[in-house]
Amino acid sequence: MEPVLEMRNITKKFGNVKVLDNVSLTLYKGHVLALLGENGAGKSTLMKILCGIYEKDEGSIYIKGEEVNIRNVKDAEKYGIVMIHQELNLIPSLSVAENIFLGREYLKSFNAIDWKKIKQEAAKKLSELGMNINVNRLVKYLSVGEQQMVEIARSLLMDAEILVMDEPTAALTEAETKKLFEVIRSLKSEGRTIIYISHRMNEIFEICDDYIVLRDGRFISQGKINEVTRDELVTMMVGRELKEQYPRESVPLGEEILRVENLSVKGLFENINFTVRKGEVVGFAGLIGAGRTEVAKTIFGFYKKTSGKIYLENEELKINNPKDAIDNGIIYLSEDRKNDGLILKHTLKENMTLSALKSISDYIGTIYHSKEKYLVNQMIEKLNIKTSSINQKISKLSGGNQQKIAIAKCLLTNPKLIILDEPTRGIDVGAKNEIYKLINNLKKQGIGIILISSELPEVLNISDRIIVMHEGRITGEILHEEATEEKVMLKAVGGE
Repeated sequence: MEPVLEMRNITKKFGNVKVLDNVSLTLYKGHVLALLGENGAGKSTLMKILCGIYEKDEGSIYIKGEEVNIRNVKDAEKYGIVMIHQELNLIPSLSVAENIFLGREYLKSFNAIDWKKIKQEAAKKLSELGMNINVNRLVKYLSVGEQQMVEIARSLLMDAEILVMDEPTAALTEAETKKLFEVIRSLKSEGRTIIYISHRMNEIFEICDDYIVLRDGRFISQGKINEVTRDELVTMMVGRELKEQYPRESVPLGEEILRVENLSVKGLFENINFTVRKGEVVGFAGLIGAGRTEVAKTIFGFYKKTSGKIYLENEELKINNPKDAIDNGIIYLSEDRKNDGLILKHTLKENMTLSALKSISDYIGTIYHSKEKYLVNQMIEKLNIKTSSINQKISKLSGGNQQKIAIAKCLLTNPKLIILDEPTRGIDVGAKNEIYKLINNLKKQGIGIILISSELPEVLNISDRIIVMHEGRITGEILHEEATEEKVMLKAVGGE
């Protein structure tokens, strides 16, 4: 079989740092290629070179056997290469049709836009994807899954033959993921080719034909997915064997640290009751929209409760905002680290100490920079954060290292209770393993932990106790020893 794409000996440097070192990749028509590697392995850089966002320093790119020079995004689109980014590139205030045809509008006489034809063609492209989406609807009112289909429809309008999908299911429901996979299989049957970047190994084995593994900017291996095991892929990615995927440790539980009684926020959730003990991980499971994050944000003071009470160490708290929560020893790690958890244009140091300024400054707000530097370096070592400097812009770091910094920011507040909302979303297996070990260390220190995760195996294996929610209500509570996927899912859909 002749390859549709070859990238040969690609090398890329940023300053003195070589982020890609002699990397090669082969892609076959009608196949889905899994691009695997830890955060920082070079996956995104390689794809940005392919899609014209970066220019390579060395190496060659061949499309259907012919060498091509891709200098910008327009060049890539000319060769039928389109990337669907993890952060979707849509304009929320424009309609579905306007987004699909943005920059490629049909014109009538006198250069007037032919809106009727645009809407007809947009509806036709979505119909080809099996989607019945109103093309007049504003994109901001669509679900993430629907927005993704709009992105795919736009790429098909460009006659894309090679689609790069970066973490396409990171924010999708199970139903939306199934729909996406149906679309991918349909695109394959049309002879289109897909490069699929994901940290979810079960998806890799379900949807991909081939794999390629990068590690530390170097090519490690490429082959057929049905000729390799999950453990073999993980070992290639991290460079070592992970003895346990979920290294959970049991510790003796201390006294009750948090008690929530009849907590309600009108329109979001009602009558929520649960407790957390020192050294305990209480997992929250449920489908998207169940109300888990809303409960967490209410405890943290982001939402104002309609009724109910929150107790910390048997004292009722009056939490009106996140500052009240932090001052009382409650900290929240957002599921959306890029918008809610970090300031990407600021440095590692500035992000890490943002919530703990009181502990590194005097009463008039003067920062003790030597103390700040000491605490930041301690956290870098403790969490194994890979960075060239404490003054490095956080936007230049990998997703796994960004997540570790968001966690470090939480830990520097010396919390009594830490709420981890999707703490391993979008990070690789090696970084996940390190975060699980960190959770074990927090347990040993007697810190109470609320863990919210859409990855059911994570909740099952890491939690000491699991609370299941459905449509704003708690439908069950299951101990770690008794928890199974079937029990949790039954309660997550409202079953008895």
